[in-house]
Amino acid sequence: MATDLKLGLMLGYWGANPDDATETVLAAEDCGFDSVWTAEAYGSDAFTPLTWYAARTSRIKLGTGLVQLSARTPAATAMTAATLDALSGGRLTLGLGVSGPQVVEGWYGVPFPKPLERTRDYVDILRKLWRREVSASDSAHYPLPYPSGTELGKSIKLTLHPVRDRIPILIGAEGPKNVEMATQIADGWLPIFFHVERGGDYYAEALAGAPDGFQVCCPVTVSVNDDVATALEFVKWSLAFYIGGMGAASMNFHLNVIGRMGYADAAAEVQQLFLSGDREAAMKAVPDDLADGIALCGPLDRIRERLELWRKTPVTTILAGGLRNPEHLKALADMVG
Repeated sequence: MATDLKLGLMLGYWGANPDDATETVLAAEDCGFDSVWTAEAYGSDAFTPLTWYAARTSRIKLGTGLVQLSARTPAATAMTAATLDALSGGRLTLGLGVSGPQVVEGWYGVPFPKPLERTRDYVDILRKLWRREVSASDSAHYPLPYPSGTELGKSIKLTLHPVRDRIPILIGAEGPKNVEMATQIADGWLPIFFHVERGGDYYAEALAGAPDGFQVCCPVTVSVNDDVATALEFVKWSLAFYIGGMGAASMNFHLNVIGRMGYADAAAEVQQLFLSGDREAAMKAVPDDLADGIALCGPLDRIRERLELWRKTPVTTILAGGLRNPEHLKALADMVG
């Protein structure tokens, strides 16, 4: 149970236009937020905005929530992470995830299979390179040196001496096997959704072997509105998009995790409506108690009451999304304490 919750600011990735959230990040740092997080899908990348905010802050920790494995080789991620960690004075937490086959094969043009095996190898190489060991790996996915090229490849060391030889790594995972793997190879887990009243049940076994200090940093949309139904609707639009559009019809990991929460029939209906083009109907088909369980919605007094439920879960850090109002940032920081 995470009675001592931490609070992060989840900025995610940009929409159609560039989004400089510096003022929001500074307000979050001023009122005591522990961290700020960026993400990437197939638009803005995660590292560049985070570096921008790092240069404008002094205390707040920096997290990628998350960086996609297929976007960069392990060596490229190791260099970028070590560079940002050095520039920020050791403030980086590296969130990693495999994404899904639509993005991996359709956007990056690399194969998706064996995501757990690829993740293990990727993390292993990152840690070796940060320790300044030579770039040698017998991984089937990331062999170093590359075995079938010019045969001139050489095992070399990172020239930069990292300020930390073990930058914290969190794994973005939805399936139980992937979550269990995170407890074995990483410093924490980044769920995309966690139901405050149901999540402890279907992830209990996967988290059973988590070591002391294991972090669970969970994105939680905060929708402040005196009308609870309107606040929930904001969350339901996002859920409809993830359930219906963020993944192939035959393989959508977001739909699957919603099903494991007990909403399989509703999720199937949402997906069908979304893919048919009726997005408003898809939003309305998202159950209210699903949206309410993964988010904090309504007037501030209700959010304060619902926040207490999160202290009884394995979540150690709430990554608050959807907040730009400085008064609401301060109010949430005061609630978390």
